[in-house]
Amino acid sequence: MAPLVALDRASLTLGIQTLLDRVSLGVSAGERIGVVGRNGGGKSTLMRTLAGRQPVDSGRVVRSAGVSVAMLDQGDELPAGATVGEIVLGSLAEHEWAGQARVREILTGLLGDLDASAFGGWANTVEGMSGGERRRLALARVLIEDPDVLMLDEPTNHLDVEGVAWLAAYLAGRRAVPGSASGGLLVVTHDRWFLDAVSTRTWEVADAQVNAYDGGYAAYVLAKAERDRVAAVTQERRANLMRKELAWLRRGPPARTSKPKFRMDAAAALVAAEPEPRDSVELARFATTRLGKDVFDLVDATLDLGERRILDDITWRIGPGDRFGIVGVNGAGKSTLLSALLGEVRLRAGRLKTGKTVQAARLSQDLRELDAVAGMSVIDAISAVRSFTAIGGKEVSASQLATRLGFTGGRQQARVSDLSGGERRRLQFVRLLMDEPNVLMLDEPTNDLDIETLTSMEDVLDGWAGTLLVVSHDRYLLERMTDRQVAMLGDGSLRDLPGGVEQYLELRRAREGRKASASAAQSAGPTGSAVRTDASPARQRDARKALDRLDRQLAQIARQEDEVHTQMVAAATDATVMTRLSGELSALHARRAALEDQWLEA
Repeated sequence: MAPLVALDRASLTLGIQTLLDRVSLGVSAGERIGVVGRNGGGKSTLMRTLAGRQPVDSGRVVRSAGVSVAMLDQGDELPAGATVGEIVLGSLAEHEWAGQARVREILTGLLGDLDASAFGGWANTVEGMSGGERRRLALARVLIEDPDVLMLDEPTNHLDVEGVAWLAAYLAGRRAVPGSASGGLLVVTHDRWFLDAVSTRTWEVADAQVNAYDGGYAAYVLAKAERDRVAAVTQERRANLMRKELAWLRRGPPARTSKPKFRMDAAAALVAAEPEPRDSVELARFATTRLGKDVFDLVDATLDLGERRILDDITWRIGPGDRFGIVGVNGAGKSTLLSALLGEVRLRAGRLKTGKTVQAARLSQDLRELDAVAGMSVIDAISAVRSFTAIGGKEVSASQLATRLGFTGGRQQARVSDLSGGERRRLQFVRLLMDEPNVLMLDEPTNDLDIETLTSMEDVLDGWAGTLLVVSHDRYLLERMTDRQVAMLGDGSLRDLPGGVEQYLELRRAREGRKASASAAQSAGPTGSAVRTDASPARQRDARKALDRLDRQLAQIARQEDEVHTQMVAAATDATVMTRLSGELSALHARRAALEDQWLEA
């Protein structure tokens, strides 16, 4: 199928960095494409270029006639003074959005209910809302818009594990079949579980080019490994040939003058074809201070945050070498729990016992550990911890370590405050490890890090001998780095999760189901009569049953419409079949309209 939107030999340079070099690619109907690559490598720029927000220097951006494109940018700002309803629903009247099962699904999944009560209601303004709340509103807006091509830049930022799981299921269900008449999806994310759950193809942005792979993250890793293996074999042969050519050329000045010109040209071509070296990032294993038999013991602990109860009479013992992942909804108190273990927040009741040999370090969400060195250069910020350290049995200077971290040449003299988010995160992590802690707390460590650096971080911590506590919404990272997971469910409990993150999601679904049942029972009033309607209890029950039945029928109609669209694409050149399918589609549209009227009445 012709792509919905495409680049044709597009080139783009911003500042002194070439981000796209004669790139040709496209997004077709039904494709769900995940975009990966290094921070600063051009992932977001590629997306903005396809969306028409960033003009190219040469080449062109091609969009099929009538195709709509919408993009959720990392830096999208919500209009000041706008209400929740204006942002999410725009000009849609209530009868328009309430009759669409798709819109109701989005509102329930991202806002919690159809009244936006968790956000203060439809008339509430966005002033004072957190980054996570603003992100959910912006995401709901672009999903409700439902364009032909949907582009999402880091959509999982600020979403908890539950929100990420819902978004993955929604996108995989709505834009399902490659080659079908459904829309296309392009998503930039560092969340590898999300990539696997959503993507049917993966684009890797590197060295101003885009390499395409079939499948999600797991398939991409396998295919890239095989591609690298083949490239390594080719490079080895090429290097051998280069060595022979250069050795032949260096056999004395007298012989050189008589060499055939084609030999000189061949050697020059080999050297010229060598790619320019790029900064490589290598995270290293540092020593770990010896840890005794005791780490943290929380005994009968009660912990409050303001008026909210975070822990209620909880006993939790953390031993040497334990690797715990901590999950929970946003605001459940995960970061506060880490602060309590460090003694930064006092318990309301109970006690905390900390081992005598514990030397803890915390990687915070907001990079506050770097505030004290913000005015220093990179090299000085590293030297402030240690001027020399031992890695792999060899002494390494601060400058050598900075080079291994990707800070080469003049970047070592750059101020810490001028570094990108990913560079600051990398520097923050290594400075913590250089201090040789034996307990490491990582609070949302995936923020600002690309997949390559995340993989390096995980590799380092695989061989780390200390105790590890990780707070993250990244399921892949939690299951990769930790041995056990615990959940903070927002009710003061700390629940062990033998079944991992999937068990947590099941607990949350069960909890929300009980809340919905309790709310329905409460709305019926003490005598069973409705509080907000004059309908009898029997009629209310009938209406609820009708709503359930109509939701199922509307979902079935949507599936049938998708099937007909797919058949129409396959039979585009057969007029007889197209006439029949058009009739079927019209009948389905009429049936859906009738069902939506019945749903509104119910």
